[in-house]
Amino acid sequence: MLDSTQKRENALAVATLLEDARSMDTVVLDVHESCSFSDYFVITTVNSQGHLRGLMPQLDELFRERDILPFHPRKRGSDIGWVLIDLGYAVIHLMTEELREFYDLERLWFGAQKIYPTQVASQTQ
Repeated sequence: MLDSTQKRENALAVATLLEDARSMDTVVLDVHESCSFSDYFVITTVNSQGHLRGLMPQLDELFRERDILPFHPRKRGSDIGWVLIDLGYAVIHLMTEELREFYDLERLWFGAQKIYPTQVASQTQ
């Protein structure tokens, strides 16, 4: 069983990998106070369908390295531009720009604290 620090570190590791893989506007929202099914949402914008598919092996490798076991292999949606990966304590949303703007998950979870990017990281970019 993971403690809260490990859950947070895993969510941040996913966000860092996504940013390093040229995803855009990656955020991690701490939703544990307002959500009954997850502690964190990791949301990122992918550049294309190919980029979305290309992220999967990188995420799978990170999951192996950190001993992370998703609840389901993944919710397939790469053909529509949105893949959801449920880790139980974190839900990862990989979305095209069009779908991210349409669904605006950050607005839906407006009460959540944004823990990535950090204020320091935001100021240096």
